[in-house]
Amino acid sequence: MDNAKVSPRRRLRPGTRRLVQLYSALLHNAYVKGFIDGEIYKGKGKFLCAPGLNCYSCPGAAASCPLGALQNALASAGHRAGWYMLGIILLYGAVLGRTICGWLCPLGLVQELLHRIPTPKIRKSRITRALSWLKYAVLAVFVIALPLMYGLMYDLPLPAFCKYICPAGTFEGAVGHLANPVNASMYGMLGILFTRKFVILTVIALACVFCWRSFCRFLCPLGAIWGLFNRFSAVGVRVDEDRCNHCGACVMSCGMDVRRVGDRECIHCAKCMDHCARGAISVKAGRITLKAPDMGCAGDGPDARLRRKKTGRVLWGAALAALCLALLWFNVLDTAAQGTDAPAPAAERWESDAPVGRDVGCMLEDFSLTCYDGSEFRLGDARGRVVFINLWATYCTPCKNELPYFQALYEAHPDDVAVIAVHPSLVLDDPEEYLAERDFTIPFATDADDAVTRIVGSTGTLPQTVVLNRKGEVVYNQTGSVTAEALDALYLEAAGSR
Repeated sequence: MDNAKVSPRRRLRPGTRRLVQLYSALLHNAYVKGFIDGEIYKGKGKFLCAPGLNCYSCPGAAASCPLGALQNALASAGHRAGWYMLGIILLYGAVLGRTICGWLCPLGLVQELLHRIPTPKIRKSRITRALSWLKYAVLAVFVIALPLMYGLMYDLPLPAFCKYICPAGTFEGAVGHLANPVNASMYGMLGILFTRKFVILTVIALACVFCWRSFCRFLCPLGAIWGLFNRFSAVGVRVDEDRCNHCGACVMSCGMDVRRVGDRECIHCAKCMDHCARGAISVKAGRITLKAPDMGCAGDGPDARLRRKKTGRVLWGAALAALCLALLWFNVLDTAAQGTDAPAPAAERWESDAPVGRDVGCMLEDFSLTCYDGSEFRLGDARGRVVFINLWATYCTPCKNELPYFQALYEAHPDDVAVIAVHPSLVLDDPEEYLAERDFTIPFATDADDAVTRIVGSTGTLPQTVVLNRKGEVVYNQTGSVTAEALDALYLEAAGSR
């Protein structure tokens, strides 16, 4: 349909794709209470990966980000195979491909809304087509190579794309939390890394104003992954070769750097349908037509249009019912979403037959420490709770940077998590003096006789994190910095293990 013939009222009315995008953005962020309470959802939904780029740390995020999960899986490649992430990527890719980008990705919706700001626009050209390959370099280096290298060579988790580039993480995660007055104390945690990422976010946002979907076209590694599946994904735009006269109007009208409909750059948004005078383009799932041109598809029966309308109503009804159920579950029914962890079960219910040791699956040897506040921490008393043992030092900058993450985890699950931060016997700066200037409530102690260092098998490389399940069995024991997201995932893993 010629845009010149469309009435202004119809132009302002949201189309089907825009409604699906809004629906998907809400479904990705179904934990509405997170925006009110300023907390991250830590329920069972985080075991699942959403298809679009939506930050794990967004206050409303109800599922994990596939990019973050992929990087964590690669970082752990030396310890376990990432079959789950491989399966998720193959499933989403084979079924949807880059239809995810055009219809389901919340960040794609934000980019399109930014582009609606009235300004001169940059048209696509050979330069933009060449730049579209840049996202594959970002995928290779920041999503695959760096996490894999640090995981295999240094045994360190490094989600490089999330840490250094991802605008969704900055906008949804950092800014989303900082905008809530409840998290005013987080301002003291900001450093040069946040400043750099905020500059990157600003540059990308401005680029999207002038150039359509700039991040999606040039930088998004998730779009690069889904683009690899475009040729054989079940859902996407299809061209009826019997109707097509190869006029090229579809390619010329497309905002992406496509060479033909359905190639690696096509996001299957179906905007080209409005520019095809012969009605040769439709959106299909296999043989099922999801969106047909105004003149209908070739081979349509007399009641095809009516059947599609009825099917559409049924699908929208089912989708709205699913959304209502998701909102009810994440905000009312799921106890983890409400931050009300169940009381710790009695210690006798969590007996273990595992051998004593420091490796994953073993029962960690009991120990006790006198904390700086005069209290005593005994590992056996924490049975029935998830235990985090953090080896840190005042002379270790990464150690100090990650302490607030342990504090936040402890505050989120006060009845279900036990934390002890252990300083080595080598003391260059007084740790008690360092902590006196900071508002930490987790217990701290010095490993005066190196008992804990021996028990957990420390090599002297800091920081080191050990996580125990409710039975006191080791589920994680590695050196290297951890992120808030990694701690949340470890808590869910340890809490769910039996």
